[in-house]
Amino acid sequence: MGKRIAILCVLLALLGGGALWHFITRPGVPWDRVVSLGSGDPIPVVVRPGMNGRQAAAEFEKAGIVEQGRAGDLARWMARFSIDRALHPGTYLLRRGTPWKVARQLEAAKSTLTSATIVPGTDLFSLPESISAVPLKKEELESLLMDDALYPKELAALLPDSAEGRVAFLFPETYYVAEKRAEEVIASASALWWSRVGNAIPPADRTKERVGELAVVASLVEREGYWDDERPRIAGVIANRRARDMALQIDATVVYAWKRTGRTLTRVLHKDLEVDSPYNTYRVPGLPPTAICTSSWESWSAVLAPERTEYLYYVAQEDRRHLFATTYNGHLQNIRAVRKK
Repeated sequence: MGKRIAILCVLLALLGGGALWHFITRPGVPWDRVVSLGSGDPIPVVVRPGMNGRQAAAEFEKAGIVEQGRAGDLARWMARFSIDRALHPGTYLLRRGTPWKVARQLEAAKSTLTSATIVPGTDLFSLPESISAVPLKKEELESLLMDDALYPKELAALLPDSAEGRVAFLFPETYYVAEKRAEEVIASASALWWSRVGNAIPPADRTKERVGELAVVASLVEREGYWDDERPRIAGVIANRRARDMALQIDATVVYAWKRTGRTLTRVLHKDLEVDSPYNTYRVPGLPPTAICTSSWESWSAVLAPERTEYLYYVAQEDRRHLFATTYNGHLQNIRAVRKK
């Protein structure tokens, strides 16, 4: 028995000496390349925005990176190495190990972020694939959109009472998030909307009714306008028609009305104008019940400062620019001119 212990001690001494010799002969190689800081394949763990060291340690424990009941020890090592203050949101790839070894892994680990892009013109039906890596049922998406806790407090008080109408308050942008989860993207996109658009709305207009109205018109401008320099003029036409109690007759609302029934239009024909929907602005006076999509800053800006003209009509040309008219006869002339080209 004593002989075996002696042999074991010799082997351990040789191993220790080998490691020491490595550091002497290869000083440029980091020590953590020699001393194993974990075992098994790397395991992905997501650290979400706002998590502190203890919360992150709990996530690592939940993923099996450290043994059950060792999250507190890991949090203490993270604090000792000042990792808790340098922890960034994102996905970390870590191997199983003791709290000390996992903390050492975190010293050198870098988180990776994923992106989620909301483009201008995104509607309730195309939103799920933009904000979630996993398929979302309609009910799940609507439940998240109706969760006031995901929005800035100032904005939550102004939001419409339907999930469909709240889509307009997600600012179109590419968001880099720890994980492509709908709630995380909604929170980021609504916060940016409030920062960019909400603060640009005059305080006197920051009422639920007025902000909702602006959102609807901005979405119409977004869908009708292609060139940014025309958006204020289109916003002005909408304002002029509303002031005269004229039907808005906006094709984009007809497209949206049909989309709500499950049918996608690539072109609006005269027969399509008969769709029975509160969103059909050919048949129903006034604005649609809600915004029909997300809007770019250019569309919001156009609604906040519409161009003052006498125009009441416009028709699109092949290059997506419009010909504007102040009278119906002038509008008919523009239509004939477009058809001749």
